[in-house]
Amino acid sequence: MTRRQRGWRIPAALVALSAVPLAAGTARLVELAGGPRLIPSDPRFTASPLPVIVHIVGAAVYALLGAVQFVPALRRRHPRWHRVAGRAVVAAGAAVAGSALWLTLFFPPEPGSGPLLFALRLVFGPAMVAGLVLGMTSIRRGDVPAHRAWMARTYAIALGAGTQAFTEGIGGALLGHSALVLDASRGAAWVLNLAVAEWAIRRTSPDRPRRARRARRARRVPAGLVVADRHSRGTGGNDGRDRRAAHHRREGLAADAGQWTRHPWPPVHSR
Repeated sequence: MTRRQRGWRIPAALVALSAVPLAAGTARLVELAGGPRLIPSDPRFTASPLPVIVHIVGAAVYALLGAVQFVPALRRRHPRWHRVAGRAVVAAGAAVAGSALWLTLFFPPEPGSGPLLFALRLVFGPAMVAGLVLGMTSIRRGDVPAHRAWMARTYAIALGAGTQAFTEGIGGALLGHSALVLDASRGAAWVLNLAVAEWAIRRTSPDRPRRARRARRARRVPAGLVVADRHSRGTGGNDGRDRRAAHHRREGLAADAGQWTRHPWPPVHSR
């Protein structure tokens, strides 16, 4: 597999994860347009279809176009396209979050759900809007790592519907089909997505190689301790005892690698 092909693995996985909600949304649009009923109908949506249409179309654009934004080669070779597509992604994300809040506040509750899901939607909806705003402000001031981090977190929230297809099935199989289980299973999907996003952000952080170099340096035995060990070998009758003491010091200090930067050896006495 070439490097270019490896760059498409994450976007392909994201599109695959969003396949279930995209298919359900497409079936809902067909029903609202007067076509055949492919999924169970919901009278809440047929009574006021506009927010539902905005939500489904915005989610489709955000899921598909947003996944392509994670391809490194496209960002490097086509920066203008990345900026134009990014503005469209932000607009679609705002439509998704705004319509989701509208559906939560002004539509009747979903059958089978409880107050926990209502509260979770009031948390993650504004969180998605805040992530979009922070991502845009970060790139306007030239902070590319912060921009990528906030856009990844926002995408993770939006992709919660895809993960919920799995967490709802697992929660229902293990704990039953009560309202609390349904709400907790959907909330677990958002938390899981954000946890994976944070792991990916920290894994690809520009400071990660620097932290690795610091950890390698911290594990090294300082030169001063080696000199002290060599010096103890020429101290006459105390040769064995001093050598053992230096060996114990070396083992004790090596067990706490973080101490090298705070307590150098040999110690420096204040005057």
